[in-house]
Amino acid sequence: MIRNHLPSILGVFAIMALSNAVVPVLPAFGEGSGLQGIIFSAYFFGALITVFPAGIASDRIGSRILIRTGLLITVLSGIILITVDIVQIIVLARIFEGIGAGLFIASAMSLLNADPDHKRLSGYFMGALNAGLLAGLAGTGWIVSIITDPRSGLAFFTIISVIAFLLSLLMVKAPSKKFLKLTTIPRYISDYKWLWYSAIVIVGTTGAATALYPEFGGHDPLITGILIASMNLTTMITVVLISHMRLEPVTTIRIGALGIGGSVVICLLSPIGFPLMGVCAGVVIIAQMAFLAETRAPQGALMGLLNTSTYGGLSLLPFMTGFIAEYTSFLFAFVTPAIFAITVALTINRCECRLPTLQ
Repeated sequence: MIRNHLPSILGVFAIMALSNAVVPVLPAFGEGSGLQGIIFSAYFFGALITVFPAGIASDRIGSRILIRTGLLITVLSGIILITVDIVQIIVLARIFEGIGAGLFIASAMSLLNADPDHKRLSGYFMGALNAGLLAGLAGTGWIVSIITDPRSGLAFFTIISVIAFLLSLLMVKAPSKKFLKLTTIPRYISDYKWLWYSAIVIVGTTGAATALYPEFGGHDPLITGILIASMNLTTMITVVLISHMRLEPVTTIRIGALGIGGSVVICLLSPIGFPLMGVCAGVVIIAQMAFLAETRAPQGALMGLLNTSTYGGLSLLPFMTGFIAEYTSFLFAFVTPAIFAITVALTINRCECRLPTLQ
């Protein structure tokens, strides 16, 4: 129903936009690729530590309370980022922001992926997610070019987050869902380990390229935002289109991984690598979600594991490649995630993903 679905879709737009609003202006928050990588990755670390518990909790207590809590935390962290200049507090605020995102994302995805119309709703959700990432990049660059305050984009998207939070107060309780026994979690992790690994690497690679490019490209925030946002634009379009198709997951992930690896290397030569990367990432993400939805397993748990893997990649790869760029070169920093992407293509065929899964 729209009262439950709208806060999820608008909320993911707002949360993603706010998370990306720092990217075009990272040099204003800290000097050097190392510190910028920490500021960027701190958000994903916060999401990493909460997204799986949130998935489990959404199966047990319902998604509504977690969606509201995540949006409230997002609003509070946005206010801190707007008003504080101390680097250490900025890093802590980014972690806090990530915690809110982790609570929201897993519970919202669980709510939508449990719906009979999950493919269409997942396409809209992932489209809104990438629209938010795009808006955070390009929108912030445009706003900053007019107002000149690097925090003006953060302020705008914090306001959007307030609206999403207010809408979440109108949500009604969803029907009860089956939930996962904690003793079965190790088997889910083991059986799907190569799927989780693909999520770590595929999305982590997009994060690494996003974090590296502001310093590497040396453009002003508007140009930087537009270039990186092209990745989110093509992902947004791709997930909406692919959500209406039936794709074999292992083959799809293998092809997408090879495309991601090639695209991140192309970014060294031309920003055309970003839209190419976006297409490949969109194809893989929808293939992963569609498979997990069809397992008929508790979706909160599976979405929690998927998002834990995703945020693990977004925490690790930008952090790692930031230091590689700082102490070696940007060449090695961009090539490293490309190598990881190739390993996904080589290992995904070992995935034990089978239908039906554990009940």
